[in-house]
Amino acid sequence: MDHLTAQVANLRQLGQSKFFTMKIQKAGYQGLYFPDLKVAVDAHHPDADYVFVSHAHADHMPRNRSSKAYASKATIDLMRHRGFKGEGHALDFGETVESDRFKAKIYPAGHILGSAMIYLESDKESLLYTGDFRTPPSPATEGFEAPDQVDILITEATFSLPIYRWKTNDELAEEVRSFASDTLTENYTPVFLAYNLGKAQEIMHLVAPLNHNVMIHGAGHKMCPVYDANGIDLGKYEAYDRETCEGNILICPSSAFSNGFASNVSKKRIAYCSGWASNESRRTQLTVDKLIPLSDHLDFFELINFCKQLNPKKVFITHTPNPAVVQHYLEKENINAGHIDIEMNEED
Repeated sequence: MDHLTAQVANLRQLGQSKFFTMKIQKAGYQGLYFPDLKVAVDAHHPDADYVFVSHAHADHMPRNRSSKAYASKATIDLMRHRGFKGEGHALDFGETVESDRFKAKIYPAGHILGSAMIYLESDKESLLYTGDFRTPPSPATEGFEAPDQVDILITEATFSLPIYRWKTNDELAEEVRSFASDTLTENYTPVFLAYNLGKAQEIMHLVAPLNHNVMIHGAGHKMCPVYDANGIDLGKYEAYDRETCEGNILICPSSAFSNGFASNVSKKRIAYCSGWASNESRRTQLTVDKLIPLSDHLDFFELINFCKQLNPKKVFITHTPNPAVVQHYLEKENINAGHIDIEMNEED
């Protein structure tokens, strides 16, 4: 019996079976399996009849790249660029998938392009698996939408402390554009450190009004046509070229920068774009000039408000370093909360 199955059993023994009856098991690296429904989310499971994938970040894609997967069309397309070779079933947001055990639909999650929350409904109860999500949504996504109420909510809580409260999207957009334009005006090359899928394209979208050429790391560049095809304006861009990169707006992940990205450019300024940029210690850890707390996840207070809005009978928190803090705040709101110990990925 794994940790989560044991937790479910213990809750039932304590007389809390009124909260939920659906069995939940961990599966794969980041995913879950619902044996009553024969459904896996963000993981391959040998007994699953259906596998739903929330989005195309590597830690949420099934490790079995040949498995059958249901996801949004943009997610399937992005997964193809990241090595997925299986049978992809593209779903529209709001489209219903039915079996003799459940009904399912996906809602736009606002995290990256194609990201989806997965809503499952059996004859006994309803469940929403958020995957990674952001509300208000990233402007480089399809937006955000959620059901009005669910019985069970399984939610990420990446930024699980009250120190995490984001600026508005407009304020963050102005911060990104000002860093780029001010740096260029002073004849320096601006470098944004951002994850290759999602954050990089959001920055491109934000700086597009500057009408200045962007060079993006090659791994991120190959994802950009999917954004183009979905109507997201990425401005003028091309793949990073070491010999001609000076004077362009540059975007790469922190790992690439540490390995020599733009090391030949002497006059450059670096901005680290992440929710973790809320921690001032990151400035010295990364030796950067600017910290921009631009996250692909919702902040702590948005998380608590989202849980209150859905008013579930039970919340399971995942992808978090501080589950006890979130549980404490939810229980103050009379929301029953537990924790599924799924490893989080710091890239956001």
